[in-house]
Amino acid sequence: MNEQRRFLNQMQPQTMVIATILLYINAFFNVISFVPLLLLIGLAMGVGGFGIANEQRWGYSLALVGAGANLALLLLVYRGAVLEFPIVISLLFDGALLLLLLHPETRNYQRIYFR
Repeated sequence: MNEQRRFLNQMQPQTMVIATILLYINAFFNVISFVPLLLLIGLAMGVGGFGIANEQRWGYSLALVGAGANLALLLLVYRGAVLEFPIVISLLFDGALLLLLLHPETRNYQRIYFR
């Protein structure tokens, strides 16, 4: 059985497509930072996004762990300063990514259709 691999699956719900795009963007910036922990989180998010695009249950789990770790690290490093101007933008995008992955439409789709 020859299965086609996708980088982005536009047949998925909009919440999942946007989450996949945000995963790739975050992964890119984490990987180019060359900080070992961010590199590991970035790889998890990038591979997780690829798994989501190909409807793999492990991809969703990996993306969820990577997005959660990215948000937790941001909150740990910046603590109270996370609400100051440049950092609050990262907080908004990281929070939005986690919310998109935990959205009921996304969770129901992955529960029903992912292998």
